[in-house]
Amino acid sequence: MTRQELDRHLQQILEVARFKDYAPNGLQVEGREQIETIVTGVTANRALIEAALDLKADAILVHHGFFWKNEDARVVGLKRQRLGMMLSNNLNLFGYHLPLDAHPTLGNNAQLAHKLGLIADGTFGDQNLGVIGVLSDTLPLSILADHIAQQLGRVPQIIGDMTKPIRRIGWCTGGAQGYFSDAIAQGIDAYITGEISEPVVHTAREADIAFIAAGHHATERYGIEALGRYLAGEFELTHHFVDIDSPV
Repeated sequence: MTRQELDRHLQQILEVARFKDYAPNGLQVEGREQIETIVTGVTANRALIEAALDLKADAILVHHGFFWKNEDARVVGLKRQRLGMMLSNNLNLFGYHLPLDAHPTLGNNAQLAHKLGLIADGTFGDQNLGVIGVLSDTLPLSILADHIAQQLGRVPQIIGDMTKPIRRIGWCTGGAQGYFSDAIAQGIDAYITGEISEPVVHTAREADIAFIAAGHHATERYGIEALGRYLAGEFELTHHFVDIDSPV
């Protein structure tokens, strides 16, 4: 397929136009026109670009791309090196941030729910990015923590009574600790996201709501991989998911 066809299709299925975001969604770096092999990964970085070149990819698709709001706009240093590698090799870069978080089947929140066995029944928060749902069975927080660690391959940081029974859960992948108060208003027992900031500790304790910081990277590995699998099946593209690990 062509670069333009891929861009149009992703703009449509991810409903890019309805989101207010902190970075451009869609084609961020223009490369060759014909696309047969795609590489997906969480974050655009040098290691991912090098892997894509080794795999002879025509395009990279990521959740965290380039050109974030308020960043230095100059093409110098690491930014120049990354862009130079892509431009000199005619490699396309597509980035999808909030639209990928929110997609009802391919998105990060939907894929995390599938991974953890969460059953969604509503949304909340800014642009309806947060999700509310339930576990299939009520579990002590300690057992839920063990389950998350096993499924994500990362031990989560938890604030809360480990004996507390958990049934109703709010979640939003990545750096969504700012949605915690909105989630509490939904009557949850626990909230799952990627990161935690210091004030959130006290909110969790005083509200007696478990806060589970399961890792920004760890909670956002699954949406971009699912998107790549979907595109490969829909358009007979060759797809490789490359997981450049991050401890955050």
